[in-house]
Amino acid sequence: MTPTETGFKKVNGIQLYYEIYGSGKPVVLIHGGGSSFLFDFKEVIARLEGKFQLIGIDLQNHGRSEHRDIPETFEQDADDVAGLLAALNIKKASFWGFSNGASTVMQIGRRHPGIVERLVVASAFYKRSGMMDGFFEGMQEATFESMPEPFKINFLNLNPDFSKLENLFEKDCGRMQTFEDWDDEVLISLTSPTLFISGDQDVIKPEHTAAMWRLVKDARLLILPAAHGTYMMPDFDGNTDTGLIDFTVKEVEKFLIR
Repeated sequence: MTPTETGFKKVNGIQLYYEIYGSGKPVVLIHGGGSSFLFDFKEVIARLEGKFQLIGIDLQNHGRSEHRDIPETFEQDADDVAGLLAALNIKKASFWGFSNGASTVMQIGRRHPGIVERLVVASAFYKRSGMMDGFFEGMQEATFESMPEPFKINFLNLNPDFSKLENLFEKDCGRMQTFEDWDDEVLISLTSPTLFISGDQDVIKPEHTAAMWRLVKDARLLILPAAHGTYMMPDFDGNTDTGLIDFTVKEVEKFLIR
């Protein structure tokens, strides 16, 4: 995979890193917490770069992008993505977000509906009760040592400043530890065609994903036999379910071109 464009744009006071692959209708790829766009979407890009213009973004504190000395919010991330697209002169796009990135995508749909063509919301939640039992209790006890090693390696390969990796962990943990339930109106307000995806063994309960789907008019729902994200990327041991990823990407492609 070779990007057609890479660079930084100054958005809302910080430099955000982005890469563009392929050509055609723009689709923005938004990674999850502790990650980077290429870590989460490498398999997706390999399958779709010949069919869409794919814009991958490293969010604040992540990957090659700069950090802020304020708490992370999904609303800020949504505004950052919208600002970057404006800087790239992309007036409308579809958005595929994974995990925390899917929460960001929902906030883009709510706060910036005019730039949204379609939304793919993968492994997201909007209420604490939607996460697997014990998740938030575990977040309260999280330490830097408990951060998954692949995340640490990925970050340091992109940004070899250990203090910034510690900052990333602190900001991401803080956002989860202090998360407050969203009102149903956040989902109800989404007016663009939306596809919800989750795994049956995800960290999000499948019934919670279904509840989100029911709140969005004419939304689509895809529950797959998978753990968190393994329907679109390798697991932390590097195992890749190629057939399942092929299926997921094909279903998303069909949704995006309708």
